[in-house]
Amino acid sequence: MLKSMTGFGAALREDESYKISIEVKAVNQRFLETSFHMVHPLYPYEDMMRRQIRGVVARGKVDVFLTCEDKRPQSRSIRVDKDLALAYHQALDDLSDFLHLARPDEIMDIASYPDVIRMEERQELTGVEGPLREALSEALRQFDAMRQAEGRHIEQDFLARIDRLAACVTRLRELAPSIIASYRQRLQETIKELLGSHEPDETRLIQETAIYADKVNYTEEVVRLGSHFSQFRAIVSQAQGPVGRKLDFLIQEMNRETNTIASKANCTEAAQLVVDMKSEIEKLREQVQNIE
Repeated sequence: MLKSMTGFGAALREDESYKISIEVKAVNQRFLETSFHMVHPLYPYEDMMRRQIRGVVARGKVDVFLTCEDKRPQSRSIRVDKDLALAYHQALDDLSDFLHLARPDEIMDIASYPDVIRMEERQELTGVEGPLREALSEALRQFDAMRQAEGRHIEQDFLARIDRLAACVTRLRELAPSIIASYRQRLQETIKELLGSHEPDETRLIQETAIYADKVNYTEEVVRLGSHFSQFRAIVSQAQGPVGRKLDFLIQEMNRETNTIASKANCTEAAQLVVDMKSEIEKLREQVQNIE
């Protein structure tokens, strides 16, 4: 099954100790790049989460947004900086003597000064790994389901375009004999016009027609295109992992064969078919950039 590189998934896990919220987002990129947006105490679990993500994602730019609320008792503590409080008190005494104003005697006055009393949160998130894994697993499940759904739409688009390309190639194959016949007729008429009443040399006419036929023969390119279409369909229908690069290579080969046909086919209808094919191939090239 094809998978898009773009997707989104979110999950929330809460127990008596932690409340964990995770969002996973991804956009197109040639290689896998994962960025975490989370608080410092969760950094030790980054490698674990990277391994979990690599089990689901092979390509793309993945952003993980993670919040964790510590609900454990005494997860916060109050710290009193006694030295700073004493320094404030002494400074105020000095200021009081200098200005001849009353000294502050209320403890709340000193406590309200910056950094005398601070709330500190516990840094160790003991036991968070289990719920963290569960939350990430659920977010990745939703994320992957969205990528698969998008992949199915892209697969339908791929197959429809390959069918249109195959129809163009079939028509090119049908045109090949008429291109040679048309050239032979034009050549014969031109020679007759130049020679007047003299009959043209049939042997030379056959030779020139054969040379032209060899020059404009695109049979090999048509056969290779048919092979590329078959491989493309097989890869799309049997995809069990990342196939974007394989498909991209096949599209490059299709474009190369089509350009060769364009240089050989000396016919208005064939030229129009080639233009249509190049348009479809370009759309395939754009779409394959979305595939993992």
